[in-house]
Amino acid sequence: MNKYTLLFCLYLFSTISAIGQNYKNPVIPGFYPDPSICRVGDDFYLVNSTFEYFPGVPIHHSKDLINWQPIGHCLTRTSQLPLDKCGPSGGIYAPTLRHHEGIFYMVTTNVTNRGNFIVFSKNITGPWSEPAWIDVDGIDPSLYFEDGKCYLTVNPNNTIYLYEINPITGKLLSEGKAIWQGTGGRYPEGPHIYKKDDWYYLLISEGGTEYGHNITIARSKHIDGPYESNPANPILTHVGMNAQLNPIQGTGHGDLIQAPDGSWWMVCLAFRPQSGLHHVLGRETFLAPVRWDENAWPVINGDGTIDLEMDAPTLPLQPFVPLPTMNDFNEDTPGYEWNYLRNPNPEDYSLTERPGYLRLKGTDITLDYIDSPTFIARRQQHINFAAGTAVEMGKAKAGDEAGITLYMNNNAHYDLYVEQTRDKEQKVVLRYKLGKMTHIANEITVPNGKICLSVQGGNNDYTFSYSTDGKKYITIDKMDTKYLSSETNGGFTGVYIGLYAVSPYKRSNSYADFDYFIYLPQD
Repeated sequence: MNKYTLLFCLYLFSTISAIGQNYKNPVIPGFYPDPSICRVGDDFYLVNSTFEYFPGVPIHHSKDLINWQPIGHCLTRTSQLPLDKCGPSGGIYAPTLRHHEGIFYMVTTNVTNRGNFIVFSKNITGPWSEPAWIDVDGIDPSLYFEDGKCYLTVNPNNTIYLYEINPITGKLLSEGKAIWQGTGGRYPEGPHIYKKDDWYYLLISEGGTEYGHNITIARSKHIDGPYESNPANPILTHVGMNAQLNPIQGTGHGDLIQAPDGSWWMVCLAFRPQSGLHHVLGRETFLAPVRWDENAWPVINGDGTIDLEMDAPTLPLQPFVPLPTMNDFNEDTPGYEWNYLRNPNPEDYSLTERPGYLRLKGTDITLDYIDSPTFIARRQQHINFAAGTAVEMGKAKAGDEAGITLYMNNNAHYDLYVEQTRDKEQKVVLRYKLGKMTHIANEITVPNGKICLSVQGGNNDYTFSYSTDGKKYITIDKMDTKYLSSETNGGFTGVYIGLYAVSPYKRSNSYADFDYFIYLPQD
């Protein structure tokens, strides 16, 4: 029995007792915001927004709504996802995923380039079509199919509008009609239409994607209204006294789904504050049970709140083999958990030039630029974790650097790296970038050759260490987690743990070889 089979058996055994009883939130931890879900038979598929990261719109698959497996991305080509000079938290906003008559449709907004568009595919893993651009303002578009027609909802002018649309060409087939402005909360967005018991239900988010976020709903006997607001709105919120101490906050932006057994569920985003009222993981994907009686309004988890430990009957659990904690770079392509900043230059990345290593070729584009540095990263998904790598410089010149970064955006990142000196030596450096301030926290001369770099995350601090032999680690310093939070820096993303390389020489032939990458949750 190999180690991955053993891990899966242990994981499966640990979930058997929970079948039909309870589950843990978030169901997809880390920066996976704005979830949208659809079901095909017994299979559930879910997508999330990705902003300035590439490839765009990750796809997860599940059989039970609790266990999710990454299976690809909707936007894998630069022609689908142009992100040139895309600023922090620009790019791809909330997508909607729908399936109709054998075709998957994903509609979203590229706020940096041309706006709203649709891509489609007969296979959930693609390839997905080129964008069909939609000539309409607003963000967070959604599709609804009925009686041979397709309808688009979107929110220009802080109002939900309804259009008939051709989902293949993106051409609008009707004038837009304003159908609801919500209950008065700011930023009414994320509209989705459902039909149940001859009622059309319109679900939206209000309040902004911060602590005041919430979900509201209205209904009508006609798809174009008038829509009546639920007297019990909002149906999901953590702004009340009953959730003021809840470790989950900022609940909103939901999508409803009915399971094969007839039960109803909602996926939504929320975040987990740490270090006071700061969150660094970004907005994550949560799951809540829904009671939806005939001709009634949906009720989320009994009282309109959610918890980390959910006491609710579940579908029969069908877990997947968990991702390995160690990536030894023996594959020809990175796994689905890896992303780049904006549109990468493929020539700067190689998994084949030195088998068993990830080779990064540094350029003069640094992590501070609104551009695409040589950078490949995965999300921080746990408050408590350990991550590490080993890096070896090749053909390095003075000023070349390569290492590991905790990256929130170009104005907020912590970097632990190896730098080549003018004396043909190398040093380990810990640097932080916070707004207009860049500071070297520590630097230590080390022997030439392979250096191991490590970061350990906790509620209040990141601890940075290095080793010259892979056994004895020396702590360099600690950095405060809150300075990489959304509350400090703004924006809609979460922290990534990245590997990167930089060279001040435009035509440099230097490179950095990374032997492995390990990510170990410790929550």
